[in-house]
Amino acid sequence: MKPPRLVWALWPSFLVSIPAVGLLFSFVHPEDVVFFGQHPHIDAEGIYTLGFLLIWLFCSASSMLTIYIFPTKADVND
Repeated sequence: MKPPRLVWALWPSFLVSIPAVGLLFSFVHPEDVVFFGQHPHIDAEGIYTLGFLLIWLFCSASSMLTIYIFPTKADVND
């Protein structure tokens, strides 16, 4: 049974997002984050969560684009 293509994109992007968030928040403290000139009324854990979800979104988009442009069997046999 082959895993669905969505899993091929989401799982690797999830694994890459974990160290990316660690690296990001090693340099940026959640209290220093400013949105549109305002400090958000979110605790540090919420900022970490939003950061992780945004990075995962970008990594997932990259993985899905790679799967989309990857040649199929029909393309290779032509």
